[in-house]
Order: sequence, then structure tokens, then C-alpha cells
Amino acid sequence: MDHPVEKKCIVCNASHNEVPVTRFEYKESVFYICPQHIPVLIHDPQKLVGLIPDAENLNAG
Repeated sequence: MDHPVEKKCIVCNASHNEVPVTRFEYKESVFYICPQHIPVLIHDPQKLVGLIPDAENLNAG
């Protein structure tokens, strides 16, 4: 049986009960990020190293 993915921002750990979170998929995995941290995903993905796999290979948009 699959364990449910926690719906928490990967950066600040705020849950979907505290703030809206957006789901995204990367490397066959599901992640969530809050609106405050979407710019990190887009413009400064190096800050996600250690939070998602292979983040060091992401390029800023």
C-alpha cells in the first residue's frame, strides 16, 4: 500500500492546511511548493539542493 505524500512545501514545510500548495512532479516523484517559494523553483533552483533529487542540475529560468 502506498503511503500518502505529505502535502507540505519542500522549502518551508508549511502544510496544505496552513497555506495553498502547488503540486509538481520531477524525476518520477511528487513534490509540493507554496506560492512564496515558487520563485525559488523558477529563478534560483540551486537553493533546492538537498530538497529534491538532482536539483544541482536544474537551470534557472
